[in-house]
Amino acid sequence: MSESSAETAPPVEWSIPRGLIVLLSLGAAVVTIGGLKAFSGIVGPVFLALMLTIAVQPIQTWVRRKGWPAWLGMAAALVAVIAILFGIGGALALSAVQLASLLPEYGDKLNELLDHGRDWLSSVGVSSDQIHKALSGIDMGKAVGIIEELVGGVLGVFSNLFFVVALLLFMAVDGMTMDHRLSIVARERPAIAQALEGFVHGTRKYLIVSTVFGAIVAVIDGGALWLMGVPLPILWALLSFITNYIPNIGFVIGVIPPALLALLDSGPVLMIWVIVVYSVINFVIQSIIQPKFVGDAVGLGVTITFLSLVFWAWVIGALGALLAIPLTLLVKALLFDVDPTTRWADVLIGAPIDQKPAPRKESGKHAAADTAMDKE
Repeated sequence: MSESSAETAPPVEWSIPRGLIVLLSLGAAVVTIGGLKAFSGIVGPVFLALMLTIAVQPIQTWVRRKGWPAWLGMAAALVAVIAILFGIGGALALSAVQLASLLPEYGDKLNELLDHGRDWLSSVGVSSDQIHKALSGIDMGKAVGIIEELVGGVLGVFSNLFFVVALLLFMAVDGMTMDHRLSIVARERPAIAQALEGFVHGTRKYLIVSTVFGAIVAVIDGGALWLMGVPLPILWALLSFITNYIPNIGFVIGVIPPALLALLDSGPVLMIWVIVVYSVINFVIQSIIQPKFVGDAVGLGVTITFLSLVFWAWVIGALGALLAIPLTLLVKALLFDVDPTTRWADVLIGAPIDQKPAPRKESGKHAAADTAMDKE
């Protein structure tokens, strides 16, 4: 072969087989998930602070539009989010103390209920050995432990307030220049800026919708429990408000403690009424009305929503369950939305087409950049 032909021959292209790319991606995902789980005590509070910063960022934007100093907007946003944190955390802590002092009074009531249960099982022909096996493991300590564990999981969300508040302070300071930074990113990498903007927009809408419906559910549930005479209705109303951020099964978690307390306080009839009232209220609001607004806000399908709840609760814990939707939106933005060639995945993981939010109008620079990336 002559030197001229060797010089003009096209270079040999080398590419990684698609199967190997899939295996490498899965391995990287396993390592990443393991790291997130190992540092869940840090990742959870950091992301909580990020969500709260996103929620109150409009306060800083509004202050700047008024022409007021940037530090004033930072201070107003920080005060608002700290008031929210300490208000909810303080109310939950106070109610939990009341609950801990109230539960030991129901020991005799539980034993009485167990005796009635044994008598009823005997009347329907169940042998004493079977009754003993079925009821031997039930005692007041375990019932108290179940309730305290459920409430303690919620209180754990607010247990590291100092770390979260410190993060909020630093993020609020960065928030004063965040618009300028994003404008630079939009000029240099329009697709990345658009993906981050979509994440912030969807997260803020989700937080607004969940907060509004959570407040409605909390007021109705608390009022119903107060009318039925269930102890500590304010605590259970706050629990309903917080568990409203947990998709799909939030109300199931929220109904267990008041139902158990109603059983110990007034017997099975009141417990059944609590379950029925909670089911009706929460089914109508959380299963029929709210999903329509949440679907419009985040564009995630029901299956993805439920799987994200299970996954993030396993990785991060209680905070993962509360922040499952925003965490999934962030992963979606980083893995799919940053690249126009992978946005087809929205069709598979998103909400039904008639529930998808209307696409935002893109600027000429964004559209030109996406077209260029598509050609590449």
